[in-house]
Amino acid sequence: MQLGIYIDQIRCMGCFNCVVACKDWHDVPAGPASWIRLKTIEKGKFPNLFVAFLPTTCCHCKNPECVSVCPAEAITKRDEDGVVIVDREACLGKDDCGMCLEACPYDAPQFGAEENAKMQKCDLCADRWAEGKKPVCVSSCPVEALDAGPIDELRAKYGDVRNTESFAYSETLAPSITFKPKKDTNNLFVQRTVVIPGPTIDDR
Repeated sequence: MQLGIYIDQIRCMGCFNCVVACKDWHDVPAGPASWIRLKTIEKGKFPNLFVAFLPTTCCHCKNPECVSVCPAEAITKRDEDGVVIVDREACLGKDDCGMCLEACPYDAPQFGAEENAKMQKCDLCADRWAEGKKPVCVSSCPVEALDAGPIDELRAKYGDVRNTESFAYSETLAPSITFKPKKDTNNLFVQRTVVIPGPTIDDR
């Protein structure tokens, strides 16, 4: 079985509930590390505008490049559910290594502000799955824009859409993700894409 995530880009309203809930649940300190990020995509000029939001986590790829490049074997992919996890004690740190960050096209590896920070990232709330609960980002979303579960079941339920605004699916890595995309029907020119970690726990 391979667990994955579904993102409804049409429903997502950029409220940051998922970001705050994730930091809170996993005790991620205030700072640059955020296991789920929120992208704001803006296109066009008034009055022809396109705005979309895209929450992004670790995609728990079928063939994760971060696993293969880690010289300390600190990153592994679980056999039972395909979740990619990191052993922070084994990690060599961003200053001494950082190869996982360079290898991942989805910016999943995260590092705090401390010296030689150890890698941390989304583990799809492995502790909650053990209790029969879905990830906290899913349960905290007020508009039900997120879901998680076996990726085959998610694609059967919601459709098998692997590309969306500001996300390019890699056939080599095979990220475990599917979307309901918000489409730019006017094919507007990209003005900017802003990636905002969101409010920290201390800001609430």
